[in-house]
Amino acid sequence: MKRRNGYDFLVKKSKRIGKHMTAKEIEGKFFSTSKGGVIFEINEGTLSDEKLFVDAEFTLGAMTGDIVLAKVFPRSRDAEVTEIKERAVKKIIGTFYGNSENSYILPDDKKIKFAVKTEPLNDGIKPESGDKIELTVTRYPETFYDAVYGKITADFGDSCTREANYSAILHECGIITSFSEEAETEAGACEHDIPVSDGREDFRDKLIYTIDGEDAKDLDDAISVEKTPYGYILGVHIADVSHYVREGTALDREAMARGTSIYFSDKVVPMLPVALSNGICSLNSGVDRYTLSVLINIDQNGETVKVRPYKGIINSRVKGVYSEINSIIDNTATKEILEKYKDIVGEPLDNAVNLYKLLKAKNDQKGMLELETTEGKVILDENGEPTDIIRRERGLGERLIEQFMLCANEAIASYMTEKGLPCVYRIHESPDEDKVNAFIRFANNLNLTPGYVPKGKVTPAYLSGVLEKAEKEGLGLPVSYMLLRTMQKAKYSAVNAGHFGLSSECYCHFTSPIRRYPDLSVHRMLSAYLASKDKSFVQKYKSFAVKSSEKSSAAELKALDAERKIDALYKTIYMKNNIGKVYPAVISSVTSMGLFCMLDNTCEGLIPIESLSGRYRFDAENMLIYSGLISYRLGEKVTVKVESADVATSRVNFSLLDEKRNQSGSERTGLRYNQTRQKYRKRR
Repeated sequence: MKRRNGYDFLVKKSKRIGKHMTAKEIEGKFFSTSKGGVIFEINEGTLSDEKLFVDAEFTLGAMTGDIVLAKVFPRSRDAEVTEIKERAVKKIIGTFYGNSENSYILPDDKKIKFAVKTEPLNDGIKPESGDKIELTVTRYPETFYDAVYGKITADFGDSCTREANYSAILHECGIITSFSEEAETEAGACEHDIPVSDGREDFRDKLIYTIDGEDAKDLDDAISVEKTPYGYILGVHIADVSHYVREGTALDREAMARGTSIYFSDKVVPMLPVALSNGICSLNSGVDRYTLSVLINIDQNGETVKVRPYKGIINSRVKGVYSEINSIIDNTATKEILEKYKDIVGEPLDNAVNLYKLLKAKNDQKGMLELETTEGKVILDENGEPTDIIRRERGLGERLIEQFMLCANEAIASYMTEKGLPCVYRIHESPDEDKVNAFIRFANNLNLTPGYVPKGKVTPAYLSGVLEKAEKEGLGLPVSYMLLRTMQKAKYSAVNAGHFGLSSECYCHFTSPIRRYPDLSVHRMLSAYLASKDKSFVQKYKSFAVKSSEKSSAAELKALDAERKIDALYKTIYMKNNIGKVYPAVISSVTSMGLFCMLDNTCEGLIPIESLSGRYRFDAENMLIYSGLISYRLGEKVTVKVESADVATSRVNFSLLDEKRNQSGSERTGLRYNQTRQKYRKRR
């Protein structure tokens, strides 16, 4: 009898385990597969790596993401779903096919393995075949072979169009694009406010300036740097949004509901109305603005020795642009640019660059992880259609501001912790031990591990060494992606748990209150302390810190999902206009489905494993696929041809033009791989 062949197998197995041994029941998250499903056991709110297989006949119609109870048989990884406790899929986005009498939905989410059918379209929305729609589930499957039924609750239009898919993504992710009349009225009342010193620390005589992207309009951070005999004084001056967005107002309620501004290729969906985000709160040059400023004394070793926060008022001298600042630093600036920045060219900017290098060296020494990532900028025409995609480059100006903001965030978190104040921390927990060990095995197979693995927990410094070696071997990007998948997700918390990736014991987000609610929350709590200098408010703000942390973490995930999907949509539309073209690419991910390859412009597509000559198998430990003596692995350079681009699902398929079976020397490559596999088998 075959393994996992249904109930008879499980009964025979259970008869062999003895009278007094009973099946264990666990709660877990279910994932659909083509043959049934897999359960990951839930332990204290996290998923373990223990996979349990459920045969198709014993899934009870569970769908990916459902929380289920399952019976696990002793000495077996086989299970049987006994109850579905919570359904994950409530709505399905997909393409409608058929007519009012007989219709079905092709879901965008390929994890939905069931047929999806619509209830009779007698009333309500009646889409045309090929429309992008939303279906609200009315009936779930009871077996693996049943269909999902639902009622159409939204019609976005032709699924081949950008507009329909754009609207569907915003709707699916719950992105709110307009403000209530009450919030707009409150923002308008602040718009013409004239800032006055009024007991604030007056920094208007200081050389303070901003550096941002060319298109930035919501300028929430400015800097000042002074050289001292003992090191530097870094001033980080942040827009005092908490002065205008008061607790309990319509503005505050809507800001918390949004949690963050969302940056799409064609527009920004702001957390605050434009009257605030681009107006009275933005630190525009030549005008007085309220700030929450922090002066940080830094010694010659890059260590913070004193932190002094103030309610302040500033007048920024210069509105800096990254590309122009970078040209000044690398001595390629034009006369016009040098004239524009005459107030900071020379010693002021030199001091900032030298302080950046000092802070960078300190963070490198303590092992702060600096993952290599890529971001593409979509170039749109007047009709909103993508005409080009270019890779965003980060120069020294971007890195300088990043280091200064990191320093300020850490300084404020430490200050509030030392004072016993409530805070919304940005935490990043240590990675799961099994996952990080799997990553180290993968890195070791690529000869990227710097010496022996430290005993006990792996440190950020050790992983930084892996990334450094990967960068030298030209594998920085794919190895960074692998490490990113190994890491826990950073989140907000009212309880400090440190930040693993930054190798920081105490960290928060303080520097972007115009576009992030957790930063605004930190401002509100710090401002209350600076105003009273006592802790009478602590109990009140403890619960606020918890609420803000939970809502901000959820909002961040929602925003990232929306940004990723809109970005993928535009890239798919661009690639659809380039079907048949040939590009150099790098294998960015390897899965059982095939090879994901990234082009120089950051567009990514899949080479399906079945499209390759030969029978390929997937090796998860070494992140490669192989067939006989031939292999393709993560980070390898290939040449691809664009075969298809499905706008409705944002999926791009490539074909491989330089298959190794047609190249001399390929057998030696495969032979080396097989020899390596045999060597590791012997070790194990």
